[in-house]
Amino acid sequence: MQKTETKIIHYPNLKTVLSVENLLKDSNQIMTREDIKKRLSNKIMHQTLNVILEYLKDSGKIIDGRKGILWVYNPSSKLDKAVKDGIEL
Repeated sequence: MQKTETKIIHYPNLKTVLSVENLLKDSNQIMTREDIKKRLSNKIMHQTLNVILEYLKDSGKIIDGRKGILWVYNPSSKLDKAVKDGIEL
């Protein structure tokens, strides 16, 4: 699947990235893009939200699926060790 380049009109600032990240981290449920926009204290453009979500997905912090977006990042050192020392079946 070839990724097409889209021209980004507006890049998010750090405050916006962190607010989206914290919202997803604190939520224990799958959220849609519209849910995220409604729950943020500031308004956000759809394209700007997509840029943030792409960054979080590429960094392994979220899963963006058909039903919505879910926070999956776990910085546990025990988990990292278990994955590194585990056996792949």
